[in-house]
Amino acid sequence: MPTWFRLLVIVSLGTIIASLGSALFHLARGTRADSDKIVRALTIRIALSLALFALIMAAWYAGLISPQGVLPTR
Repeated sequence: MPTWFRLLVIVSLGTIIASLGSALFHLARGTRADSDKIVRALTIRIALSLALFALIMAAWYAGLISPQGVLPTR
């Protein structure tokens, strides 16, 4: 797996977690004005998750990554 692809996946996962943390922060504050911020943060998280999934599928199709099977033990 190329280093740039690994770095891109790690940054994407970090951004997804940051967006989820932002939604949790606004949920914990509990004010009425924060509901729009919660929806925006969760929408960004879903969009980033879908983009990461599409990126991984495209990388698999292009041959940058390959699935690794688990070998059964005897």
